[in-house]
Amino acid sequence: MVHSIYRSISLLEEVSPSVELEAMLTAKGKYGLKALVYLAGLEAGSTAHGNEIAKASNISKKFLDAILSELRSAGIVKSRRGPGGGYMLARAPRAIKAGFVIRTLDGPLAPIACASRTAYRPCRDCKSVANCEVRRTMAMVRDATANILDKLSIADMIEQR
Repeated sequence: MVHSIYRSISLLEEVSPSVELEAMLTAKGKYGLKALVYLAGLEAGSTAHGNEIAKASNISKKFLDAILSELRSAGIVKSRRGPGGGYMLARAPRAIKAGFVIRTLDGPLAPIACASRTAYRPCRDCKSVANCEVRRTMAMVRDATANILDKLSIADMIEQR
């Protein structure tokens, strides 16, 4: 499955060679994924302190704390206080999909609001939403992106090392 996901990314790049895929991902989403990959690499039942994750992932501790708080609220990570405390995944790495993480931290995957399924807003300059070529194209980008990210788990990301 992972190979088909990476093949899909290559096809998307061929269709839109000028689109820089990372540009759709905010620093918050990127750092959230990096932190989850780090936590997934821990021994089962182990925890990691925020400063350990921040240092290993080259992320500001203050920014990471805000990200981990959002991930905890979404049920993706859990924290333990006291001796042996820290952060750990709340679910198995295979059960955590990149699409869910990115939507949790960044919001909709659509590159523009008029192509969003969950946060739709019409463009002010659009005369006909139904006939807008840009909207249709961005909806295809949204669908292709969702198709890839909703299948890609944190475990799949680790397996590509």
